[in-house]
Amino acid sequence: MSLAAFWPILLLAVSSVIMNVAWYYHLKQPSLGMLAAIGLAWGIALFEYALAVPANRIGIGHYSLPELKTIQEVLSLAAFVLVAWALFGETPTVSQILGFVLIAGGAYMIFRSPFG
Repeated sequence: MSLAAFWPILLLAVSSVIMNVAWYYHLKQPSLGMLAAIGLAWGIALFEYALAVPANRIGIGHYSLPELKTIQEVLSLAAFVLVAWALFGETPTVSQILGFVLIAGGAYMIFRSPFG
């Protein structure tokens, strides 16, 4: 893999962590009103967009659109596990890990397309 093809993956990985923080951090602040929680999440998400948009614009030169989406989804799940552990102390259960393995199998199919 060339360095140029690696940049979109790195940018999408960081953007996935930021977006998961945007989606879930407000749950740690139950005293916030709904509008404040939305404002907090959108404020955090702004930084995610600043990474995701360039990642996709650079990435389209190296990956197909389905491949870019698959990369983003797999990284988002990995980031979710990290954020759930870091913010909430939650670790995945065996059934959740098996579900992630099945999703990884689907990602493999996107990249390997043995059926045409």
